[in-house]
Amino acid sequence: MACRVEWILPELYQLLMILVLFLWSLGNSRWKPRVDAWIPWAAGLGFVVSLFSFGARGMLFADAYRIDALSQFFKAAIAFGFAVTVLNATRQQTIEARKKADYFLLLALSALGLMILASAVELLTVYLAMELSSYSLYALIPLRDREKGAAEAGIKYILFGAVATGLALYGFSYILASQHTSYLAELAGRDWSWAASPLAVVGLTLFLGGFFYKLALFPFHFWAPDVYQGASNETATYVSTLPKLGAIVLLIRLTSLLKPGLEITTILAVLAALSMTYGNLAALIQTDVKRILGYSTVAHAGYVIVALVAASTQGMAAAAFYAVAYLLMNLTCFWVVCRIAPDGRNVELDDLNGLHRRAPGLALILAVGAFALLGLPPTAGFMGKLFLLTSAWDHGYNWLVVVAALNTAVSLYYYLNMVRHAYTQDEPLRPAPALQPGAGFGLLWGGLLAVLVLAVGILPAPLFQAALKAGSAILP
Repeated sequence: MACRVEWILPELYQLLMILVLFLWSLGNSRWKPRVDAWIPWAAGLGFVVSLFSFGARGMLFADAYRIDALSQFFKAAIAFGFAVTVLNATRQQTIEARKKADYFLLLALSALGLMILASAVELLTVYLAMELSSYSLYALIPLRDREKGAAEAGIKYILFGAVATGLALYGFSYILASQHTSYLAELAGRDWSWAASPLAVVGLTLFLGGFFYKLALFPFHFWAPDVYQGASNETATYVSTLPKLGAIVLLIRLTSLLKPGLEITTILAVLAALSMTYGNLAALIQTDVKRILGYSTVAHAGYVIVALVAASTQGMAAAAFYAVAYLLMNLTCFWVVCRIAPDGRNVELDDLNGLHRRAPGLALILAVGAFALLGLPPTAGFMGKLFLLTSAWDHGYNWLVVVAALNTAVSLYYYLNMVRHAYTQDEPLRPAPALQPGAGFGLLWGGLLAVLVLAVGILPAPLFQAALKAGSAILP
């Protein structure tokens, strides 16, 4: 089938933006700081461009690259998340002005890797896209002035990433040796039971490990809280959101090979239960807000797997819907963190004390984000968890649904604890960080994120129908 340009509009536009940023980074030092003036608009236009490729269908590059409803759904979500993180990063003070063009260039390269990952349907292509999205972050995480912990975070991310990459490649060799193909379309017709293909089961489990690392699923989660804490607030915003979308879309494609009751599916269910439980329990004793959100990520990785073990169209749609809901919820919370600590310091729970007096708008935005992560109505988090749990019920893993519901109750403490500090504690125990100048900027865009979180919760049908269409592209 001939290639049509509109099929790959998101990737082409992202590549064009990368080229412009590259040339900008080579330009005169007086021009480099001015990248802030146009990059948010360019990134926002990228989201609009991604919407024009909806409905495209086709196969490219020797059938290794698939354009379908699932890929275009996630590319639009990635483009939206990239636009918000770029807008958020334009005000950061922990990056030297002359390095900002390079900073945005690396962010754009990582986002391009995630877009390619959304369409990759051949395992070697998947691996290369994953590495493209990761290498940029290896350089970004240590970029934080006057913070020794940033170097530590960068080293941890690189080391854990290398181990995950090694596992994925090792698993790939097992899959290729046992199934004699690396194309997902052909792998879908193979037997993935332990009795028929033990080598393939081991290989797929190891290959999935590389994406569990991206998703911060237990036991591949150890890097997340430390990296979130060590990286700058703006970089942590990106790391905590967009790579998760890339991991989820690939896990949707890979787990569509499985059926309930298979050994790999049971392993996924057990890991989901452990991830939810460990993430929520570990978050209970944290005082650094970014570490709390880091362990929250570990728990939410488990929630997503709940839908995937169902191996149904509804499960795939629920996972896609929850991916976008999680993107909105986490961006909302991190937006507030970046606004109340413009000097780049890490925000402690005590720093939230009196926020309702100092910045009532930001306190309200934080409350909406925290309530959504908890799963309270009428937020996107509530509808997301509802779709997750109902999709997994009566598919042989009812015990996992019960575990997820109990873990939601456990998370009640630390999410509401953030709101309690913002609304019921009047005076911070240490000098509170000065709020970012230009309060209108923070309230306008943060308020828009909060409105989207509520809108998706109140009117979930349009997004869920798009997610259901995306899931139908995998399991008709």
